Amino acid sequence: MLKKLSLVTVSAVSAFAMHSAEININNKDLELSAKMDVGQFNYNVEPSTMFIGAKYLNADEDNSDIDSGIEAYYELNFLMQQEINNSGLSIGMGVKANHTENFTSIPLGLEASYELPKSTFVPIYVGASIYYAPEVLAMEDAKNFLEYRVSVDIEVIKNGRIVLGARVLDTNYEVNNVATDINYNKSAYMGFKFSF
Repeated sequence: MLKKLSLVTVSAVSAFAMHSAEININNKDLELSAKMDVGQFNYNVEPSTMFIGAKYLNADEDNSDIDSGIEAYYELNFLMQQEINNSGLSIGMGVKANHTENFTSIPLGLEASYELPKSTFVPIYVGASIYYAPEVLAMEDAKNFLEYRVSVDIEVIKNGRIVLGARVLDTNYEVNNVATDINYNKSAYMGFKFSF
């Protein structure tokens, strides 16, 4: 009986866990990302607290300091987060491994998301993140890395959100012992996020 009760409890909790897929665009850039909720695969992990994911950004020269031949940006990421006292505020700590031409880094960062009070017509979430890799976490020609984002998500249908955001990715290089600050991408975007 206890085993059956435990199985029902775990299944009910897992129903709240969510994977997500996101597409963000503007006139020049395309960004695709996906996150998997580890809690759906491992019952020892509380749902919606641990995520692994990947991101692809096909950026354009018009939103970059790179004049020609800009390479795509790839990323693998890991995030642990927790909602604080049922307040609607979630705080997370994460690590990424990213790569673009002759640039690889492992930035560490913080993320936050806040669901605005339920008095609004549709659920609205405000989010922000910042990731930084100092020289010790930078490889190849990388000197350091800095990324920050802000976003507003509007849940127009269940598990479907419209995303409005802005991002800055600074890939700072060291070539021939000379540090060069290169803004890889600085742009506003909009897109869709699906949870399943």
